[in-house]
Amino acid sequence: MQYQFSDRISGLKPSAIREILKVTQDPSVISFAAGNPSPESFPAAEMAEIATDLFRNRAGEALQYGMTEGYMPLRQQTAKRLREKYRIGTDGDDLIITSGGQQALELAAKVFLNEGDTLICEDPSFVGALNAFRSYRVRLVGCPTDELGMRMDILENLLKTQPRVKVIYTIPTFQNPSGRTMPESRRREMLALAEKYNVMILEDNPYFELRYSGEPVPAIKSMDVNGRVIYAGSYSKVLAPGIRMGFACAPREVIGKMVVAKQTSDVHSNLFFQMVISEYLNRYDLDAHIEQVRGLYRHKRDVMLDAIGRHFDKRVSVTHPDGGLFLWVQLPDGCDGFALCERAGVQKVAAVPGVSFLVNDEMKSPGIRLNFSLPSDSQIETGIAILGKVIEDYLKEVEA
Repeated sequence: MQYQFSDRISGLKPSAIREILKVTQDPSVISFAAGNPSPESFPAAEMAEIATDLFRNRAGEALQYGMTEGYMPLRQQTAKRLREKYRIGTDGDDLIITSGGQQALELAAKVFLNEGDTLICEDPSFVGALNAFRSYRVRLVGCPTDELGMRMDILENLLKTQPRVKVIYTIPTFQNPSGRTMPESRRREMLALAEKYNVMILEDNPYFELRYSGEPVPAIKSMDVNGRVIYAGSYSKVLAPGIRMGFACAPREVIGKMVVAKQTSDVHSNLFFQMVISEYLNRYDLDAHIEQVRGLYRHKRDVMLDAIGRHFDKRVSVTHPDGGLFLWVQLPDGCDGFALCERAGVQKVAAVPGVSFLVNDEMKSPGIRLNFSLPSDSQIETGIAILGKVIEDYLKEVEA
């Protein structure tokens, strides 16, 4: 049968990362492709204790339908922590619990972007967000970046010249895929430009608590006094990704529209796991847990950077992030990260080609993204050695 799919879905491609993850189910593959937190970081014993208690004593509540806005105690706990610890949120803001940070991005697109509207984002940027925006047939315009993130001079020119710009999407802290962090001065400039040109900022900040070095940088939302910023966060990177629990903090009117949009999608996020997280926050010290996770990932980052320093050609540049889960590897100009990843795959090492993160995914990118949070130390050492040899052979062929 010849199916006639909608225009909205016909133009979408599968997520390159999700497709690569299918390959990594082979246990012999060393994967630097995922964005997965390490299972070592999951508070499984604590969650098991809480889950048992909920099943035994509160099953009638935990297994019931819930509010679209989210489980009220968790909403209150999340909003309180954001405000008291990070100065995120004002009296005019509200908070919604979402099915992962991804849904927060998708809901923001749904409530603000019409077909043909323009969204400006970093280029490269998170492929999951790009596909969410593409599903609404939005014009994606990439803004070039440097070592400090999105270029504000180019951003202003785009705001001046591009039609129907509605939203600026940014991952300012430990950006996916580059790992870079935007300094406070540039964040303030972005907010000023959004005010000047009357556009919204969608601030995606799932990694910000995973800082291993350097000084913290305030969220753009913490500077927002006029309701200009939608802040998307997640419990996935600090607790466990499979629970699919994110949140959005935004002006009350915006959250109201996101609630209506969510009702047409999944009605509400998983109530049982909302209650598990809420009880975890009641019974345990989340900050202490995050500090342990930071120590784990700091070590893994350093192991990978050390291995890269010993095995990679010196013409290859690598970011040295202060946190997050990713490194960006940049090959010399004219090289193709996709071709390199194909060669690495033959050697049972998986990485994500940089083209997957470009606004124009028909272009060639000399970059690849590496994840250091999931593989073991020995896998990092072995995989980076293999990848270094693949790079060496590839560069010899390119130069020949």
